[in-house]
Amino acid sequence: MEDVINKTLKIGTRGSALALTQSGWVADRIRKRHPGVAVELVAIRTKGDIMQDVSLVQIGGKGLFIKEIEEALLRGDIDIAVHSMKDVPAELPEDLEIGVTPPREDPRDVLISRNNRKLEEMHHGARIGTCSLRRGLQLRNRMPDLDIVPLRGNLDTRIRKIETEDLDGVIVAAAGIRRMGWVAKASQFIPVEVMLPAVGQGVLGIETRRDDDRTREAVAFLHDPVTACEVGAERAFLRRLGGGCQLPIAAFAKKTGQEIALSGLVGSPDGRVMISHAVKGLATEFETLGEELAENILGRGGRALLDEVYRNAQP
Repeated sequence: MEDVINKTLKIGTRGSALALTQSGWVADRIRKRHPGVAVELVAIRTKGDIMQDVSLVQIGGKGLFIKEIEEALLRGDIDIAVHSMKDVPAELPEDLEIGVTPPREDPRDVLISRNNRKLEEMHHGARIGTCSLRRGLQLRNRMPDLDIVPLRGNLDTRIRKIETEDLDGVIVAAAGIRRMGWVAKASQFIPVEVMLPAVGQGVLGIETRRDDDRTREAVAFLHDPVTACEVGAERAFLRRLGGGCQLPIAAFAKKTGQEIALSGLVGSPDGRVMISHAVKGLATEFETLGEELAENILGRGGRALLDEVYRNAQP
């Protein structure tokens, strides 16, 4: 890397404590692998970070957590960007690509609650905070007596709202809790069979300019092919659906040997409808399997849900 990059390598990231921790993990490994290269973290505030009192659906979806970072990458202000893949839309700008995905962290969701209660121990009408339509859908489907409270903010802010908003608990991504070293705060790690994760949950994506072969090759040592296969299947499912933050969408892929199993679901925003399915096949066909899963769900009512959302979104 010292031979191909003769300047400071600048890593673009969101400015939250979690994002800086994740990007710092990447930076530390680059420094260890290439000790002669200076690595600098560049914190960039995104619209999604600034407008935390408005739901993601109202301000344009998850892409607002990465738009300003991608613009800095396109301008050449930074050399790479580090994202949580669950924040990355199905389609990327034409001149950018995510060619490196390190090994996946814990893909599950986690409950942090008062008195360390588990979901099955919650009382009737318990107030559970979450920023996710996906989590709300699956909670309502299994435990319709819960009161789901919309919640946004950085990870530490959401946890604090258990006290400030008089909540019985909050549900967040397990990967963030583990990366921050906060496992002791967890009351319950929720199995994927109970709550299907977001597409790409627990995965970091390293984004580069398509024409910057040297930088991409320099960070290629961080790439994990198994993770790339799994998240590739999940994102193929999302891409074929054409959905974003407007509907609850979940998917989880697991590669075992030469095969990959993929589960997915789509639901209505009010939580009354949930359509799920699972497929399995050769790992080399991961994109085809993702599209096959999407087609099954679209044909069983998913297309009607999407059409309704888009009709309601028209001015």
